[in-house]
Amino acid sequence: MHSAMGKYDAVVVGSGPNGLAAAITLQRAGLSVLLLEAAATAGGGMRTAPLTLPGFLHDVCSAIHPMAAASPFFKSLPLREYGLEYIHPPVSVAHPFDDGPPAVMYPSLTETAAALGEDQQSYHKLFDPLIRDWEQIQPELLAPLLSLPRHPLALARFGIKALHPARSLAAKYFKTKEARGLWAGIAAHSMLPLSAVASSAPGLVLGAVGHLYGWPLVKGGSQRIADAMAAYFLSLGGKMQTHTLVRSLTDLPEAKAILFDTSPRQLVAICGDRLSRFYRWQISRFRYGMGVFKTDWALSSPIPFRDEACRKAGTVHLGGTFEDIALSEDLAWNGRHAGRPFVLVAQQSLFDENRAPQGCHTGWAYCHVPLSSRRDMTDAIEAQVERFAPGFKDTILTRHTYNTEEIQHYNANYVGGDISGGVMNMAQLFSRPALRGNPYRTSAKGIYICSASAPPGGGVHGMCGYHAARAALKDVFGVRK
Repeated sequence: MHSAMGKYDAVVVGSGPNGLAAAITLQRAGLSVLLLEAAATAGGGMRTAPLTLPGFLHDVCSAIHPMAAASPFFKSLPLREYGLEYIHPPVSVAHPFDDGPPAVMYPSLTETAAALGEDQQSYHKLFDPLIRDWEQIQPELLAPLLSLPRHPLALARFGIKALHPARSLAAKYFKTKEARGLWAGIAAHSMLPLSAVASSAPGLVLGAVGHLYGWPLVKGGSQRIADAMAAYFLSLGGKMQTHTLVRSLTDLPEAKAILFDTSPRQLVAICGDRLSRFYRWQISRFRYGMGVFKTDWALSSPIPFRDEACRKAGTVHLGGTFEDIALSEDLAWNGRHAGRPFVLVAQQSLFDENRAPQGCHTGWAYCHVPLSSRRDMTDAIEAQVERFAPGFKDTILTRHTYNTEEIQHYNANYVGGDISGGVMNMAQLFSRPALRGNPYRTSAKGIYICSASAPPGGGVHGMCGYHAARAALKDVFGVRK
């Protein structure tokens, strides 16, 4: 892209969902905004590429998008006009076991609960209040705690459950293997041990969002989210420059505000000399969590899952019982590798014919590993798929893998392979990336952090970027609405 350097009101460094959200928010306010991206295209974790063979399109990182479907910021954008289309599989999540039928999360809460037998009422008891209160508590859950909540009782009802370990909620609510396993798989998206305080919070949110908005994939690939956001930003008059790696502030044009869609580590590397000693000390203590090992397959046929529900699911959680998944997550958290890891599988090509040549399919999967692990988990992941889909290995045409080092090379924000922008434990729920009155402000005037390392954290929703941009608009430009 041609050089767009000049003088701007604001510069945004990094074009993941949060960088794009920040740039759009600032440009919508009438500012002149430059968006810079080191790679060839916008996207961050929202990219799609032929990683294996020609004609096979694989989501490089994010694949299934419940938080994008739920995001109030995304809903405020005309992204459908720019080509964004969600596809909703008939089964949101399937969770098979070695014996007996799988647990299934359907878009319908009632249908999901009814399939859980004696845990039907318990499932309702866990999720009904959250779904009823969602519109009231969503603004607080997807924003920093900067003021008193507008609906404190509703937020308290969520908080009482969310601050429990996932293990405790499983013991309190569920008796059956099916309900406990389903809950374990959803809660394990927290990338925390299931015994950790607050490990329930992401599971509760993803479960509620799944029943309200679904767990959709994007027609044509996750790249379409980035493409639509970038096209809308440019339509507003924004400027974007790719192939531009920012190493220091001297690489940037003159601007009144600079927003970094980067990890704290990159923020210090780029502008550490502008930050106070105390702030640098604060963010040096920022903790990254588990890494991931990711595999993409070009397949000659769909994954041959034994259970029909798994063959209709956009997402399949492979790990067996609650206890099996809890062990896998505990091991990865404590620096060890599970022999039977919890594996998250997506089957986009079952529902999107654009992803593979006719008659063929793609497979997408990852497991959690210790931070910065370099162990090749291909065999362990494929053994877990084969465990629930006999004959799977015979369908593999070829594969592409990423270890944690390669994932970080792909996107420097994924420090040590942590795709969530830092641990979402109790300490960093309220102090990401540092304990400050406004978490998006750094100690340097006009410099902000807008990445997933700021509230509300990881996921494709753009809310970190939106809130950081609102802070900059207020502080620097006097825009308060």
